[in-house]
Amino acid sequence: MSVAIYDPAAGHVRPSPWQPLVWLIPLTAAWLLLNYAFPSLQASGIPSTAARLAILIALVLGLWLGLERTDLSPRSRLNMFLALTAAYVLWLSVIWSAAINGAFQPGRFPPRLPFAIFVPVIIGAPLLLMSKRIGQLLDAMPASWLVGLQVYRVFGGAFLVGWARGVLPGVFGLPAGIGDVATGLMALPVAYALVSETREARRAAVAWNIFGLVDFTIAVGIGLAIAAGVIVPGIPNSATAAYPAVLTPAFAVPSSILLHVLSLRQLRRCSRVQT
Repeated sequence: MSVAIYDPAAGHVRPSPWQPLVWLIPLTAAWLLLNYAFPSLQASGIPSTAARLAILIALVLGLWLGLERTDLSPRSRLNMFLALTAAYVLWLSVIWSAAINGAFQPGRFPPRLPFAIFVPVIIGAPLLLMSKRIGQLLDAMPASWLVGLQVYRVFGGAFLVGWARGVLPGVFGLPAGIGDVATGLMALPVAYALVSETREARRAAVAWNIFGLVDFTIAVGIGLAIAAGVIVPGIPNSATAAYPAVLTPAFAVPSSILLHVLSLRQLRRCSRVQT
């Protein structure tokens, strides 16, 4: 099945931006059902490891391709590539090692999970927003890249699986899972629409970024409220603090927030250039 729309300017029929959903929705549903049917698969850490490595490869590849589009000298490109890649890999390695060793388990004082979520954003966001080199990179990189990359948010459906299996409270698992899956499913259609570089597509991308950030605000807020005892669910929320599930709040959440920040900066710069 395919969906198409007529483009008067181009004089021909072009595929609809919603076409990626035709195959992405059943693939996401199949992945959720697989994790529900075989809970030991998720507990093994294999899906989490594969997802993190795939995201890392996509980020590194996208960074290199983006740098090749800039007018920086070859040496400057290489230095920037190595600096950003090394920082990201080091961050991932530290969080991964801490998660395996149970550093984020409840009961530790001070609690370390909030630090893992907020410190990278507090430090990273201003640096990314003020860096002239990052601005040059964003100007050279298609706006669709940073949006389409976050298709990996569908893996947040693991929260829905945890709720369905009775290991996560619905007050947390449902909004966190639904928000992540919705953000991931919408990433490809929005990225597809951005290829047209229209004002409407940019507005849709801004709305998508805001939705993704609101999703994190709700999920993290509920998680912290549960940890502080403000919300007392019938099922403990401790499963999210164990490896490999803890990699989502400790690493994927701040990573995605920074990607949203970069995407919003890029869209703002695109709007200024084209107005």
